[in-house]
Amino acid sequence: MMDFRILKDRAANGMMFFLTLATLLLVVAMGVGLYLKASPILEDLSLGELLFSSKWLPGERKFGFLPFLMSTVWVTVFAVTMAVPIALLTAVYLTEYAKSGIRKYVFPALDILGGLPSIIYGIWGILLIIPWISTYLAPHFVETSTGYSLLAGGIVLGVMILPLLVSLFIEIFTSVPGELREASVSLGATKWQTTKSVVIRKTLPGIIAAVVLAVSRALGETIAVLMVCGSRIQVPKSVFDDCQPLPALIAAHYGEMVSVPLYDAALMFAALILFVVVLLFNIISRMILYRIEKTFF
Repeated sequence: MMDFRILKDRAANGMMFFLTLATLLLVVAMGVGLYLKASPILEDLSLGELLFSSKWLPGERKFGFLPFLMSTVWVTVFAVTMAVPIALLTAVYLTEYAKSGIRKYVFPALDILGGLPSIIYGIWGILLIIPWISTYLAPHFVETSTGYSLLAGGIVLGVMILPLLVSLFIEIFTSVPGELREASVSLGATKWQTTKSVVIRKTLPGIIAAVVLAVSRALGETIAVLMVCGSRIQVPKSVFDDCQPLPALIAAHYGEMVSVPLYDAALMFAALILFVVVLLFNIISRMILYRIEKTFF
């Protein structure tokens, strides 16, 4: 008779395999569901017309997603470009240089910032960032600006992902064994040389994975971006132009104009674009991580 412990082990193994498979199937089901919902517009309009046209006239059956795609790309790029260096240097300071008393107060503050609802960041952007842009910054570069702009969206989104990045970087840096730091210092390296050549080099794959996670979060952010980017449908030519990223498009118009042909399918196609972009981004990042680990480690 088979040992009861072996049966428990096999049952646990089967349960974990089932849950893992269910998670993968859930991703597939989401993609298939979005595709089926978006299929009417894909059958009516070509993919090139959908992705590369800037005409958004639902009443005339014209659905050009180029303004939304470019707005999404530029807001995300601006946010990540602003947040990553600040988060990286903050994490380096907190893990390598700061005293324990400073960490005791900063870590809870990061947790609070990371747990705030996105609408709070949106309100903060409306009350502080938008007036600052329209009153003090924009007049030096453009004639008029309401403050609702790509720049406002990038700043608010960058501040939103900053606590996430700092927390991830801190976890990554603290995972480096102290013996490596001590060995580097004993060979005559300075604190900064040890941080740069040992800590950051050792954790480079983790840093890239953290940035990928932050980009995925930024791509899908909705409420805060909707509140501060404006609502004009156009390809932004300046950081002071109004814009409307894909998540804002879905949040602002889903459920409206259901009588307009293909309108719901167009919004589902927007969601499908986000799904595919995030999926491809994560796949490519995994390939990059594999190459980095193979080259440097």
